[in-house]
Amino acid sequence: MNRLPIPTVETAPAASQPLLAAVKQQLGMVPNLMKVLAHSPAGLGAYLGFSAATAGGALDTADRERIALAVAEANGCEYCLSAHTYLGKNVAKLPAGELEAARDARSADPRSQALLTFTRAVVEQRGRVDDQALQAFTAAGFGPDAVVEVVANVAINVFTNYLNNVARTTVDFPLVPARTAARAA
Repeated sequence: MNRLPIPTVETAPAASQPLLAAVKQQLGMVPNLMKVLAHSPAGLGAYLGFSAATAGGALDTADRERIALAVAEANGCEYCLSAHTYLGKNVAKLPAGELEAARDARSADPRSQALLTFTRAVVEQRGRVDDQALQAFTAAGFGPDAVVEVVANVAINVFTNYLNNVARTTVDFPLVPARTAARAA
């Protein structure tokens, strides 16, 4: 059950309304996460701007969805697991096995496995990755730009995971339950 109200586009703060209208135009709907973010026009604007910036980087949509799933599972965020499973399947066109594996920071593809191994290290070690983890990532063909973008994608996903866990945002995608102990009661 939601612990924060979910406004409509019309009842959201005035400064959030055009941002939500843009989300609706782009997605055809306004997900509950965006409505919760709308309580703070600054928070919604920051999220949308950060998301747009990372979408234009070196990591492609499939990479970003894999990262989102690994981070969401680590944080026990059922909203983000549900949303990114849907997006991973329907936008990034990842097969079901890859979506499931990404939750555990695994992939059958060696490049994607290197990405997810590094992502897990960033999450679990709170950015204090050792030289070996960084060297393994760069040895897989990733450059400094990808290092920065993994950290950026982890950060944006931690933000939404934590907000959804605090708010207990009602899931408006097909539900994907978290498996981790981090799941909120």
